[in-house]
Amino acid sequence: MQIRDAQKLAWENKELKGFNTTDVALEFGLLNAETAEAFTAWRKGLPDLAEELADVFLYLTAVAQMNGVDLDSAVTRKIEKNTGRTYERNEHGALIRTSAS
Repeated sequence: MQIRDAQKLAWENKELKGFNTTDVALEFGLLNAETAEAFTAWRKGLPDLAEELADVFLYLTAVAQMNGVDLDSAVTRKIEKNTGRTYERNEHGALIRTSAS
């Protein structure tokens, strides 16, 4: 499934079920809560990590939809941009970007 298709289906489900489709701040908060649940599942080795990560994705698509962002295109552009970037470790071991893109 393409990200674009998932975004559309997730949005249609939100509308059909009467979930939040207008309050961007609330949706960011819910996205944050789902991210915390995914972290907890990972940290505790719970069997529902995949489902929690899927929830993070679905809330992210909702934030994108509320803001008119085609997440599929945005992710493609970002991956292309990241591919051209180069990094080197500094004296403290942190990766520092060495290219302009």
